[in-house]
Amino acid sequence: MITINQYGARTAAALRRFSRSTTTTLLCVTLGGCLALGIASSGEFFQGPSVRTFLQYLATPVLIGLAQMVALCVGQLNLAVGALGGCTACLMGVLMADGGVPAPIAVAAGVLTAMLVGLVTGVFIVATRINGFIVTLGVMTILLGAQYRLAGTRTVDGYSPALKKLGRAAPLNLPLVFLTALAVAALLAVFLYRATAGRRLLAAGGNPLAARLSGISTDRQIVLAHTVSGLLVGVAAVTATASLPGVNRSVGGDWLLPSFAAPIIGGVGLSGGSVAVSGTVLAAFVMRLIDAARAQFSLDPSWVNFLIGLVVLGTVVGGRVHQTHLEKKGKAHGRTPPAPAGPGPTAGAALPNAGGGR
Repeated sequence: MITINQYGARTAAALRRFSRSTTTTLLCVTLGGCLALGIASSGEFFQGPSVRTFLQYLATPVLIGLAQMVALCVGQLNLAVGALGGCTACLMGVLMADGGVPAPIAVAAGVLTAMLVGLVTGVFIVATRINGFIVTLGVMTILLGAQYRLAGTRTVDGYSPALKKLGRAAPLNLPLVFLTALAVAALLAVFLYRATAGRRLLAAGGNPLAARLSGISTDRQIVLAHTVSGLLVGVAAVTATASLPGVNRSVGGDWLLPSFAAPIIGGVGLSGGSVAVSGTVLAAFVMRLIDAARAQFSLDPSWVNFLIGLVVLGTVVGGRVHQTHLEKKGKAHGRTPPAPAGPGPTAGAALPNAGGGR
């Protein structure tokens, strides 16, 4: 039986861990950034139309960050996130505008196509044992060609008015597309932290050898990770298609950097075995704040990309330095170094798994 003192001690320890986590830091940065933008805009940032626009275009960065996070949790890199999202958006737009396909059927076809592309990508990586970086690079090139074939040089804007209306809908200034992204993030968190399949994903990414010895197929987890990643990209394509006035070959062209920046800044390791759903969502929020600040102060967009890239690089280097320090500390005491605290299984014991499973 747990006494009141033991319960209080556990609660205090949990609060201390939370206060030192990346999520807490990002939450403070988010609140500080919102306050700073509110003061700089003389309160206009907190008005209904500004809040609605800000959150409406936050949905897609959240979803593509989660899609990349799922691939990273098994030690994979998905370079085709932007190309897959853009191709899926153009596919849905062309089906509705040129083919007269009803919006629900076109949306379902787009999401299923994106998921199928993710499935085929994962199977190809496992079957050929080719590094996932190379495979997704090839898939990205193929999808860019398909996107150009679908849209050409035009902008497809004659699709379902109901879908566009849904993309602009914002009860209480909370866009439905943003609420959809939050709901997807919540479901993904439940899947990764509570479901058996999600725990197997983290186990296969954190320590492939131990996972195989435990009877977990790392090949299946790689296929599952890319399939789920494709599904999330498909949902992101739906939110983008609903929010934008039209789709063309440029959709998805600027998704790659944000898709990596959100999970990496949010605390996800490149070696696999860890996830940070709340951290990824907050990191996407921070990047959206940077973009809003660029518009507020009329900054050069190239500086924004430079800043985001610098933050991503600094986060990776800082994590590596911290891990090296833990390894040296463990050797000095003649024991296995402790793994850094994180939301998922121990990332410190993870084995790199950038290629196909074994």
